[in-house]
Amino acid sequence: MDWIAILSGFGVGAIVGMTGVGGGSLMTPLLLSVFKLNPAVAIGTDLWFAAITKTAGSVSHHNAGHVNWRITGLLLAGSIPGSLAMVALMHATGITKGWASALTFSLGVALLLTAVVVAYRSAWHAVGLRLERWLPEQHKPWLTVLCGLILGVLVSLSSIGAGAIGATLIMLLYPRLESHRVVGTDIAHAVPLTFVAGIGHATLGHVDWSLLGALLIGSVPGIWIGAQLTRKMPEKLVRGLLCAALVTAGLKVIH
Repeated sequence: MDWIAILSGFGVGAIVGMTGVGGGSLMTPLLLSVFKLNPAVAIGTDLWFAAITKTAGSVSHHNAGHVNWRITGLLLAGSIPGSLAMVALMHATGITKGWASALTFSLGVALLLTAVVVAYRSAWHAVGLRLERWLPEQHKPWLTVLCGLILGVLVSLSSIGAGAIGATLIMLLYPRLESHRVVGTDIAHAVPLTFVAGIGHATLGHVDWSLLGALLIGSVPGIWIGAQLTRKMPEKLVRGLLCAALVTAGLKVIH
């Protein structure tokens, strides 16, 4: 099973390298269907997978000057309290059947949302430019904190949202931000958020540490190779396949 885990990590890493998205949104369904983890453990394990794999990317983007730390700080001002509140609620109530159903449903919804985001990625920038016409600049800080709060809750419930959905929210509120700074800011925000949510799930016993190690062994070379393949694979084809996988996984999880 270790080899299956390593190959799974490699496959997800390659998709992340090619598209920039798909880590959590593909890893969690994989943990559920292939490795038969219960939803809470799958989510907790994926949060640690995301936190560790994105740390190197965050450092790289920071060194390249691709991170807007003001936006990152505003997002974290909402997402960290949101994540802590959800984990505290899980501690207080325990993972009952109701919670298990809520986790599974939120995972399915997050997968479908990610599919929509990926499918219409180029359109969100135009939407953001239209919003900018009537959205006063002084309202952006508290709206950014609110977006962070939503992401904190969503990530803690499903492990999904810190990547594609987070980048889309940044693009909608800050359409003038260059694309590489959107990506860098999104990754810089995702790292502390997934670490906090991951620690919260670990305190609940929701992490399969040995499986996580095998997944990480495969993901490191996978991300590198995927990045090299980006130049050779048609972007529309890759995104089309990714969307199909996300919709299939989302519908399967909900049902």
